[in-house]
Amino acid sequence: MTILLADPRVRAVPVVESGEPLVRLGADLSPAGALVRRGLAERLVRADAALPAGLRLRVLEGHRSAADQQAIITAYAAELAVLHPGLGAAHLERLTSRFVAPLDVAPHVAGAAVDLTLVDTSSDPAGVELDLGTPVDATPEQSGGRCFTAAADIPAAARARRDLLARVLGDEGLVNYPTEWWHWSHGDRYWALLTGADHALHGPVAEAVAA
Repeated sequence: MTILLADPRVRAVPVVESGEPLVRLGADLSPAGALVRRGLAERLVRADAALPAGLRLRVLEGHRSAADQQAIITAYAAELAVLHPGLGAAHLERLTSRFVAPLDVAPHVAGAAVDLTLVDTSSDPAGVELDLGTPVDATPEQSGGRCFTAAADIPAAARARRDLLARVLGDEGLVNYPTEWWHWSHGDRYWALLTGADHALHGPVAEAVAA
């Protein structure tokens, strides 16, 4: 059964803040210049190097401010409230958390998560984004559930690329949020729960300043 970020078990994980700074990923890995915790950055570089020739990771987003996180929560929850009138607050939060984490446990706000995909650099050094079954950030409603990492009704090539991501990122200790094939994290509360760690390494980062 999928554990969602709104699950009380995620909130129950203690955080022992590592103090690890945010660093900016290189432009070859993240043209947007995403900020992530230093240890996550090192893992992403190693995972990228483990890909077959001609393929690269493309990190689209890392750290997200609390204000930006709350804006996404508010907007998506409003969409769901229209689709499911009369939904109770707890159920609405659970449904919302399939796509965006509650603010207090959000891995992006901790600088511990990335949204990423794969690009083909064999014909264009800048990289051509590959099909992994849905666009990054497609909601469950927009994608008919194909955004779920294990979705069955995606092309075989997209499934193979998702499996490749899972191998290289999993080998570096990252965990995937199973409702979003593009979301991977390390050191946050969700990571700690799934890996059996005693505590999370990273809590919310109030101010995004690269070391």
